[in-house]
Amino acid sequence: MKKTTGRVTLPSQQHFLQETKELMERWGADALRDSDGTKLDDEIKQLDAKIYTTYFVARNHNDFAKQHPEEMQQLYLMSPYYTATETTLEIPFLKGYFEEQITPDYIHDPKRWWEVIDRTTGEVVSPDYWQVDEATNCVTMKQVEQWHEYTVSFLAYMKWDPTQMYNHITNDWGDTPHDIPFDVRQPHSNQYVKAYLQQWLKENPDTDVVRFTTFFYHFTLIFNDLGKEKFVDWFGYGASVSVAALEAFEKEKGYRLRPEDIVDKGYYNTTFRIPSQAYLDYIDFIQQFVAKEVKELVDIVHEHDKEAMMFLGDNWIGTEPYGSYFPSVGMDAVVGSVGDGTTLRIISDIPGVKYTEGRFLPYFFPDTFYEGNDPVIEANENWLTARRALMRKPLDRIGYGGYLSLAYKFPKFVDYVEKVTNEFREIYDNIHGIQPYTGLKVAVLNAWGKLRTWQTHIVAHGKWYKKAYSYHGVLEALSGSAVDVSFISFDDVIAKGVPEDIDVIINVGDVGTAFSGGEKWKNPQLISILRKWIYEGGGFVGIGEPTAYHHEGRYFQLANVFGLDKELGFSLSTNKYFTEVIENHFIAEDMTAFDFGESMEYIFALNEATEIIEYSNDGVHLASSGFGKGRAVYIAGLPYSHENTRLLLRAMYYAAHKEEEMRKWFASNVHCEVHAYPEVKKYAIINNSTEKQVTDVYDGDGNKRQVELEASEIIWEDYT
Repeated sequence: MKKTTGRVTLPSQQHFLQETKELMERWGADALRDSDGTKLDDEIKQLDAKIYTTYFVARNHNDFAKQHPEEMQQLYLMSPYYTATETTLEIPFLKGYFEEQITPDYIHDPKRWWEVIDRTTGEVVSPDYWQVDEATNCVTMKQVEQWHEYTVSFLAYMKWDPTQMYNHITNDWGDTPHDIPFDVRQPHSNQYVKAYLQQWLKENPDTDVVRFTTFFYHFTLIFNDLGKEKFVDWFGYGASVSVAALEAFEKEKGYRLRPEDIVDKGYYNTTFRIPSQAYLDYIDFIQQFVAKEVKELVDIVHEHDKEAMMFLGDNWIGTEPYGSYFPSVGMDAVVGSVGDGTTLRIISDIPGVKYTEGRFLPYFFPDTFYEGNDPVIEANENWLTARRALMRKPLDRIGYGGYLSLAYKFPKFVDYVEKVTNEFREIYDNIHGIQPYTGLKVAVLNAWGKLRTWQTHIVAHGKWYKKAYSYHGVLEALSGSAVDVSFISFDDVIAKGVPEDIDVIINVGDVGTAFSGGEKWKNPQLISILRKWIYEGGGFVGIGEPTAYHHEGRYFQLANVFGLDKELGFSLSTNKYFTEVIENHFIAEDMTAFDFGESMEYIFALNEATEIIEYSNDGVHLASSGFGKGRAVYIAGLPYSHENTRLLLRAMYYAAHKEEEMRKWFASNVHCEVHAYPEVKKYAIINNSTEKQVTDVYDGDGNKRQVELEASEIIWEDYT
């Protein structure tokens, strides 16, 4: 592979000039950046590179924030549940929270803005029956129902920015001041952020790119009384709440939000929850406000002939890049952390920006770069998973973050990144702006639709939750597969039907979640539209508990389509005769063993026509069924692996009745893939493993030849 340069951003820091120049040369970097906790020397800024400067809009300005404590950012929180054993009850509502991060809001009347709820009945307790003691941070209740549970939903000020707090604790920053976040919805803060940016731009002429990290409202990240993460939702809007916002919402939308609309029984509207109409209205309200304010800042940056870049994280709430208002802000670029193929596609698919950039892992922090550890292991895993997605939709740039001085101490890591940066540029130069070959058009169906494109079942940066890795694997498999993926919501289907060009719909998740759909499946219009579409030839793939909502004797509301349902204990008296496994099936041809992850239990076939592909432990885990001219496939779970990626690919082709089309631009070995680019008459054979592989390769006409690839190798070929 020839040595190339460009499209790489290198983090640097003070007193590291010569080493920076060396790594710029080795990694081909053409841009330099600071990080949270680092600064660039003037000498470094004079190097032949674009200079990114991290810019915090609503934090890292403590002199101002301390002058206006009433304009600190706010959020609604909920106390633990407390059981009343007598007719009075005292609730210490701050119990379990980190008091260095939050403090109760006593400026605004708790009787108006807080809420006490009887969680046994769901009823709101009248403010006449409770009092707040500011000295002890307790709510005292009288005339309570004995043996009922109660909670307090309270407004708090956030006096320490969560990201800076995390970095502070991780890196042991000691006496470094705690960044106080302030709210640009407030008058002084709103004026300050614009005036300060104007002044800052004049004082930083060497800056080429203002890297906003990010804007106003942090995703919901609350710490417990041990200083550890208590609640994390990368999509959470909880920290955008304020009395001013609630009053503005009521004026604009015509009704008032309750605290319960935000705390949501303690779930805080996690992205797994099916969003209520009130919460969707609130998201829309915040996005409109944030877009308007962000545009003003972007315009200021452009007036100074600099570029505006947004970091997809930290204070990104309200700037969701697949939302309705994001294109209006005029952002030049988006950069985000790449944890795997899915998170790469979150960034690379963003429309309406001049370029996208991915920050690869590991971060150059001491939790990875310490004596005895080998950061190449994480870097290699990160690159190989992300590279699959790059082959479908490449980023325009890549980079790293953290303390360059730490990475420099690991020569093997430096060598590895040199290889990665060259390989990235090779991929980009070959396929940037080129539409890859796709064999199928696939739609992922959930409650969020386009708004959360590529963003299901994740914490962030490629991390997943327990009970979700079996579903995140579906998105990870799709991120690098030769299929065109879109995201549609239940409301989209009800309003407009299934798009005409869709071959396969995928519904994946646990019952009751926003991703499976829960009560959305009670809608007869939704059910009828999908049944008709499948009956007329559409393909449907369900994973986990698809279409699940116990209603009218069915658990899977498309049970007749799947030829399956789930035993809930109500039909144990009904015999289930159909357990015979089909010996050979197209879907399972490449499988030597099945891995359904957390899987599902007690799934049973409804009739003998159901094609049972895997049956064990008294349950079906993989099956297919015809329905009219269409087909449905059921999979109990799909954690990411090369084998499961192939299983999903076969399931989609089978559901679409296009089995004969699969062996076009195809590799027989599950560890290998073929990506073709008809516009430029090129194709790439890629080894996704760290071992040598041999595979049969099929071209666009189905012609076969055998190819041997070294570990992780890409072979580029031209064709006529």
